[in-house]
Amino acid sequence: MEHSTGHILYTPDQRRRRDQTRWTLVQGVLAPLQFLVFVVSLALVVRYLLTGDGLFAAHASIVVKTLILYLIMVTGAIWEKVVFGRYLFAPAFYWEDVFSMLVLALHTAYLVALFGGLMTTAGQLYLALAAYAAYVINAAQFILKLRAARLSAPAAQLDATPDEAAIGVRQ
Repeated sequence: MEHSTGHILYTPDQRRRRDQTRWTLVQGVLAPLQFLVFVVSLALVVRYLLTGDGLFAAHASIVVKTLILYLIMVTGAIWEKVVFGRYLFAPAFYWEDVFSMLVLALHTAYLVALFGGLMTTAGQLYLALAAYAAYVINAAQFILKLRAARLSAPAAQLDATPDEAAIGVRQ
């Protein structure tokens, strides 16, 4: 499958490295965990903004979401190094990584505002919501990329060994 710059998403060797590294499983666990924390946190933030109740829980959930984001970004960079030979901005995931930097910046700005006592409480929470909106866009980028990888799997597996074909596309 080609991505926006016209390159193959995974070469057979990259696909093999992707399927063999433990970092693929780590990403596969952290991504849904981060999404679950996001959903809970979003509900807590909206609850506080609508009712004025649960400020501590809202802030704590955003901090937890941000820490999980940092963890998934570090482990994702390691995954990218193993699979593509570079920690970030591999051609196959270039735009996803670029947008991930915006997501990181917004989450980090929230932490700076919270722990630095900057902005009003509402301002901090709206900043968190902006970070969450960017996260949703970034997650959609990755989901679309994974879907493209899965759709390209049958053609890609024509040159795979029987063991590689049995593994399938896992990311």
